[in-house]
Amino acid sequence: MPYRHEPISKNGVVPLWKPHSLARPHEGQVNLRLGDAVSASTDLDGVVTGTAGKVTLANGFNWQRYRVLFDNGIELGDLDHRHLTPTGRTARRLAREAKRAS
Repeated sequence: MPYRHEPISKNGVVPLWKPHSLARPHEGQVNLRLGDAVSASTDLDGVVTGTAGKVTLANGFNWQRYRVLFDNGIELGDLDHRHLTPTGRTARRLAREAKRAS
């Protein structure tokens, strides 16, 4: 059965949707990307405060949440700004974005 439209991977076009009208960021929410460096800002299951990690999944509609692989081998999901602190290049990128926004 032929495609009605070319697959996204062949033509490089990615559809963009406007955010839902009810989608509002939470207070203090951070905008992390895949591969961003973070550290645990609180004790988590198997992860002590300050443990470094990398974001492996970033998703969410109204509540941005992240899955992180920590340096001690533990991978946890449903983490957000209450659990994570951006570090290194990620922290500098977010500081630049905040400065531009203000």
